[in-house]
Amino acid sequence: QVQLVESGGGLVQPGGSLCLSCAFSGRTILSYTLGWFRQAPGKEREFVSAISRNGIVANYADSVKGRFTISKDNARNMVSLQMNSLKPEDTAVYYCAARTSIGYSTIWTEDSTYNYWGQGTQVTVSS
Repeated sequence: QVQLVESGGGLVQPGGSLCLSCAFSGRTILSYTLGWFRQAPGKEREFVSAISRNGIVANYADSVKGRFTISKDNARNMVSLQMNSLKPEDTAVYYCAARTSIGYSTIWTEDSTYNYWGQGTQVTVSS
């Protein structure tokens, strides 16, 4: 059974940075596409970023493009999300998600396609 544990959330001022990490265990991370989603109060969960099984192809929501960077470390069984130039509208609970993938470069952006989820980590951007 795959387990995902997020860390790195917290309170940061607008314009600041945070790096979220997700520890993957239970299976080999090499077979999985990993994604980050977020949910703000009163809103639906939304796609943030995803990275392919081989760690080469990445995709980002338009709202975070150019500010966030996703990376996958297959040797350490981890996926990270570096968040720069944070804005108050980035405030949300951030979730790490995983799904098996046959294709080495395939990415999914729909949360319904992901099988495994972490418990979430709170990110608050406020002055």
